[in-house]
Amino acid sequence: MADEFDGMYDTFKALLDTFTPADSIKRLEQFGIGPDIIQRIRDQHERDAIRVRELEEPHVVESGNRETWYTGPQPKDKCWPAIVNLLRKDSWSEQSVKSLDDSSYRIVSLLNHPRERSFSTRGLVVGYVQSGKTTNFTSVMAKAADRGYKLFIVLAGVHNGLRRQTQMRLIQQLVEPNPTLWSQLTGLDKDFTPQENPASYFGKNNKTHVLCVVKKNATVLRKLARWLDQASEYLQDCPALIIDDEADQATVATKSINPLILSIMESLPKCGYLGYTASPFANLLIDPSAEDLYPKDFVVNLPKPAGHFGTEVLFGRYALDDEDPEQVDDGYDMIRSIPEEDVSYVRPVSKADVDGFVPVITDTLREAVEYFWLATAARRVRDTGNPHNTMLIHTSVNTAVHNSFERPLERLRERSAANLADPGFVARLRGLWDRETARVAAENFHETKVEFDHLLPKLPGVLASCRIIMDNSSSEARLDYENGPVVAIAVGGNTLSRGLTLEGLSVSYFVRSVSAYDTLLQMGRWFGFRNGYADLPRIWMTDELAEWFRHIATVETEMRRDINVYMTEDETPLTFAVRLRTHPAMRVTAAAKMRDAVMAASAYGGRRVQTHYFHTNADWLRDNLAAARKLVDASKRNAVRVEERPEGGRFIFRDVPHELVTDFLTSYRFHEKSQENDGELIADYIKKRVRTASSLGRWNVAIVGHPDGTKDQRLSFAPGVTVGRISRARVATTNPTPDFADIKTLMSRRDAAVDLGGDTAKLAEKEIKAERQRQFPDHGLLVLYPIDKVSTPEPSKQRREPLNAEEHVIGVGLVFPEPRGEDSAVAKYISADLSGIQIEDEDYSFLDGDGA
Repeated sequence: MADEFDGMYDTFKALLDTFTPADSIKRLEQFGIGPDIIQRIRDQHERDAIRVRELEEPHVVESGNRETWYTGPQPKDKCWPAIVNLLRKDSWSEQSVKSLDDSSYRIVSLLNHPRERSFSTRGLVVGYVQSGKTTNFTSVMAKAADRGYKLFIVLAGVHNGLRRQTQMRLIQQLVEPNPTLWSQLTGLDKDFTPQENPASYFGKNNKTHVLCVVKKNATVLRKLARWLDQASEYLQDCPALIIDDEADQATVATKSINPLILSIMESLPKCGYLGYTASPFANLLIDPSAEDLYPKDFVVNLPKPAGHFGTEVLFGRYALDDEDPEQVDDGYDMIRSIPEEDVSYVRPVSKADVDGFVPVITDTLREAVEYFWLATAARRVRDTGNPHNTMLIHTSVNTAVHNSFERPLERLRERSAANLADPGFVARLRGLWDRETARVAAENFHETKVEFDHLLPKLPGVLASCRIIMDNSSSEARLDYENGPVVAIAVGGNTLSRGLTLEGLSVSYFVRSVSAYDTLLQMGRWFGFRNGYADLPRIWMTDELAEWFRHIATVETEMRRDINVYMTEDETPLTFAVRLRTHPAMRVTAAAKMRDAVMAASAYGGRRVQTHYFHTNADWLRDNLAAARKLVDASKRNAVRVEERPEGGRFIFRDVPHELVTDFLTSYRFHEKSQENDGELIADYIKKRVRTASSLGRWNVAIVGHPDGTKDQRLSFAPGVTVGRISRARVATTNPTPDFADIKTLMSRRDAAVDLGGDTAKLAEKEIKAERQRQFPDHGLLVLYPIDKVSTPEPSKQRREPLNAEEHVIGVGLVFPEPRGEDSAVAKYISADLSGIQIEDEDYSFLDGDGA
């Protein structure tokens, strides 16, 4: 009986190549298979489908009515097994292959069955910058081809370099292993040009899969759209998959590209659209009700691959609501500071200064280049990993500025080669190497430090082979990794800022300012894998840019966590809304892409709000201390009960009238960079909750100090209310901004439960929220922190430095209960103030030109 069932189930899976699950069952019934076996087949298929849907990774938010038809590769498959063989030859671990198998398996299961009469699917896959998204969508294409998808259109960014790189990868992994299974409409050196006789590609006699890799260029896409229209009679039974690589770039809210993509989809009766991006901000702000490319069917959150260098790893981030500050890492000590005064030497101050601009090799630029040569020599000693070595210099979008770097860098290379015989020059290089290897220990990355004396003999060869390459839209020379190991210093802009992989990138010199999260994040070509040299990457940038990346790391983490949370809460892409926290000097994405966005940050239900930016001047700090003392004095007089916990350095004033809190919020001065901390906005929210929901009328006010503060380490708030000062060191910068400190995170999870009864020390964030709802469903909590003005960091905190404020600092944290009904948002639209920032935004006007 078991053998009969196994045989019938194999037959059923074979039928799935030709029919949908429901039609396959009908075919078996027509074959005379009994109802008991049919039911067992249905049950087994459902178990297989559940197993796919319940994969731990990747996390998915999907529309609820999607049928899970794909239950894995079959023995006769050819495209996916070929990729597995290539990856194993390329030394992929079995764990990495399995992770790729699982994620592509899940994505294909979200597509429509190729034998459905018609479909138009829209999905989004969220990955990480330089994390293997191309390999992932190649695997999805392979599995979809094995199941019967016919036409594959890959929209490969906006530049020829990325299109060629993508075409090459697909040829290597899809076409070359199975050349008889594929027809190509594009080649390495040619974008789409109309082909004769569409029947030869899509007619019933042609069983091959059709591959087309095109730029997002209006001229090219028009040609493709017209050709597909001419082939319409052959496309009725042609399952098609459109892969939109860098789906946030040029796709969303563009006047020509967006309508052309929609037009191509309309010409394909069976079409799945799958966007891939590491910066999905624009895609998640599309109006879901519009006939556009909002991912209405599913959003997939790819797991972070092992060994991947991401934003958070390099720059650190701020703690989220459920995290303790001590648990959030500051990032590796790999960021080096470019003084603001250096910027004008490497980038024109204005457009008027572009003509005739000649860059100066500043001390920081020279040090970055010399470190690149040292790191390349060290990698030659190790002789492992990627054979290429690249440095990126990105200061401007202007091609004339790129070209101006060639001669100064070439002269630096020539002088350095000649100076290798100079003991003073060699001693300086030794000092640089020793400083850098001391700051980032090789052992932390399972590597062995390369001693300077071992790398020194490699330096002449490194300098001799190093090329200075201007890689931009007007240059003839391009980075070419196809013809042997490369040592290159690449100076460029747009062509190097999206999708294109810079092989063996170890050093970046970056001063380019942009106005949007997605553009800035995508310029981080230093993200990715650094096998064999994970201890060596360094990035030179301004302190302001480093702070921007730290903010983006927090936005990324919060966004991905939102997707994961919604996955477990019965949400669909049409009912969930990812929060994207704002920044005072950046937009989330380009203004045109945000026209359907709404500001939701002004509803504070269930949130924690805390200060981490501070001025350091005495007047500002004294005003805040006065506001805190006024609040404590009034709380002491008006509280229903006062609790002192000297063993914890804490006071709690219970059931304080909300008017005392709102008065404090309008007199305490939040730093202007803290857009989420708007005192007037929060006060308005509290008043509205009191008025409309009878909530937040009473507050618990707490002071969290140090329990062991000696007499001269204590701060008095009111008679009888004195606590020890706590320490909060600032994030270290080489060139600190005057009158500014960033402590990253103020409030711990334990502090957010300070007013709760019972033992809360081991409760998780969700448990604390649940306990707050039980004990104080309508109370808010305000916590004051007396921060010592010196606040010397612990020796282990390498990326911290003393606070060194002119007066002691008052930090503020607020905890809001979950609303029992609809939350009462208060309206205040916030836009970035870009007036004081030198911005070079992307210019996509060339997309409408002739890109053939």
